[in-house]
Amino acid sequence: MPKLVLNESGKRLLRDLKNLKKDPPNGIAAAPIENNIYKWEGVIIGPDDSPFEGGVFKLLLEFQDNYPNSAPAVKFITKIFHPNVYGDGRICLDILQNQWSPVYDVSAVLLSIQSLLTDPNPLSPANYEAARLYTENRTEYNRRVKQVIAENASQLE
Repeated sequence: MPKLVLNESGKRLLRDLKNLKKDPPNGIAAAPIENNIYKWEGVIIGPDDSPFEGGVFKLLLEFQDNYPNSAPAVKFITKIFHPNVYGDGRICLDILQNQWSPVYDVSAVLLSIQSLLTDPNPLSPANYEAARLYTENRTEYNRRVKQVIAENASQLE
């Protein structure tokens, strides 16, 4: 059987995976899919004491061969109602765009997204309706978030 040869980005992703398995952050998991070190599925559990509590959110992370010098492309696979998430699941988050740094790893990316759930930036909206409700009618915003979580759960049954 031939030995797998990885470039520097592949080695870094293996190190990220090892660190995630050794010290997994609370409410977060991720691993490569389809035997492809450059394509991962992540899972974020909705943070306690937030409208996202009880939600289970799957994400797709795709890395380029120059990772960690470029940010991964990350999007929600699970439907979510959030000011900083586009309808197709893409995420508007500074560290995935102009504030990326090679010091970030997979764990840091997922922790940042988990934090974004409870601390959205309505001034940089990807979903204008969610941003408007978040700033103008928090009760309705929370209701809509929970409604989408319930719809997701019912589809799994």
